[in-house]
Amino acid sequence: MGPNKQAEQLRIDGNTYFNKHRFGAAIDAYTQAITLCPNVSVYWTNRALCHLKRNDWERVEEDCRKAIQLDNNLVKAHYMLGLALLKREEYTKGIRELQKALDLGRGADPKGYMVEEIWQELAKAKYLEWQHSSTKRSSDLQSLKEACESALKEKQFHDMSQMEGFVDDVTIAHVEQLEALREVFNKAAEDDIPTEIPDYLCCKITLDIFHDPVITPSGHTYERAVILEHLKKVGKFDPFTRQPLQPSQLVPNLAIKEAVQAFLDKHGWAYKVD
Repeated sequence: MGPNKQAEQLRIDGNTYFNKHRFGAAIDAYTQAITLCPNVSVYWTNRALCHLKRNDWERVEEDCRKAIQLDNNLVKAHYMLGLALLKREEYTKGIRELQKALDLGRGADPKGYMVEEIWQELAKAKYLEWQHSSTKRSSDLQSLKEACESALKEKQFHDMSQMEGFVDDVTIAHVEQLEALREVFNKAAEDDIPTEIPDYLCCKITLDIFHDPVITPSGHTYERAVILEHLKKVGKFDPFTRQPLQPSQLVPNLAIKEAVQAFLDKHGWAYKVD
């Protein structure tokens, strides 16, 4: 048996182990296949999927990068690499890989099962990126505020030691400065509250925030009641892609629903109407 046939048999063995959830044995089989034929990308992506099942994200990234070097059009490689990058909070890079996977997936099989899965992970990643940057800004602002207050207190102590006869004046000036400082930082914190709801949390038709989002096979998400009304009154097709669409093909977009809830939990009060 030549190396190619032997490697292919090892891939088949690895698949059998994988389907039995014997990921360690599957990794060994794929590793042997890679040793025989290192330029076959599917051996690398198969092994990466095993590492993913074991939450070994560093090895997922390594194998996916090798697979992409061999073939830059691998949907699964870009998808798993994106997930691995998100695990170490490399949001921008992770989103870029997920977007690449989504574009490739839509081009190859617009109705494929992976398109919906990738789209949901991409939407979740975009929200996590926004949430992370917002949290970091809040933390940086709080640290700066504490440093300024500490410096102001040190200045008050120094002034009081230098102007013993004017302690009351120093205290009044310090209180005024402290109040002004806190007002500045409170205003800065208010300015960090988003003035608009992120686009990906809003229905493309109504432009309102989602309440019951559903995703179509083409990867677009709509408010359930709105898309159902479109299918009933306008026609059985996706409003944006014009592809045939039946109500039974609508699937709840749980990732977007969770992202909407998290957004409202943090900022909902800013959008309530009296």
